[in-house]
Amino acid sequence: MSAHGFASLLRLLRQESDAFSACLEHDLSVPVPHCGDWTLRDLAEHMGRGNRWAAVAVTDKRGDYEAPPAPRVDTEVRGWFDASADELLAVLDTDPAVEAWTFSPPHTVGFWQRRRAQETLIHRWDAQNALGGGLPLGPELAADGVAEVFDTMAPRQIARGRAEPPRHALRFRATDIGQSWTYGPGEPVAEISGTAERSCYGVTRPTPREGFQRARGRSALPPPAQPTGGGLPRGSPAW
Repeated sequence: MSAHGFASLLRLLRQESDAFSACLEHDLSVPVPHCGDWTLRDLAEHMGRGNRWAAVAVTDKRGDYEAPPAPRVDTEVRGWFDASADELLAVLDTDPAVEAWTFSPPHTVGFWQRRRAQETLIHRWDAQNALGGGLPLGPELAADGVAEVFDTMAPRQIARGRAEPPRHALRFRATDIGQSWTYGPGEPVAEISGTAERSCYGVTRPTPREGFQRARGRSALPPPAQPTGGGLPRGSPAW
């Protein structure tokens, strides 16, 4: 990705962080349907601690940092999250080629620019959806979210024992932007088409099959390739 592309990721990270923050003005006890048994407070803690964990991965080049928990008082949670987002953005506003600790290649700041933009995008939607309706995902960022699942997150979940290796290959096709991805061994046994946004939901969230078309072969979507909250401790930033 070009330096221009990484600059765009930082702008998007700022926008998505602000949109997530706005959700924290609401009742934090609201359950978040796509994140296991988490509430909005749990999700806020996951995001704030994750921001600080990623920031330390860049500044100290380590992955064992344990960020402090969110404040106990609900009215203080939004400010706590905002401070974590500001801290992260300040750290990430540098050359993407700078060395950093990461849990997957490349071991650079650029990894975290992409990872935190994707993390914030999907959890912004989770938070808004929990409150009554998530705003759409932009097609370009959604498409990169699909790519990141297949090139980074799915292999990590398999390595950590949270997911099974695919037995067959599936091809996902984003009909609105003309991109496709194949995941799994061998020739695809099915092709599943939909918008980039629907494809991103399909590989990151337990999702209804509406909005997809099966071109041929088997009709089942694979299970989500990222943890959705229920498999992690409350507020955990760890992937």
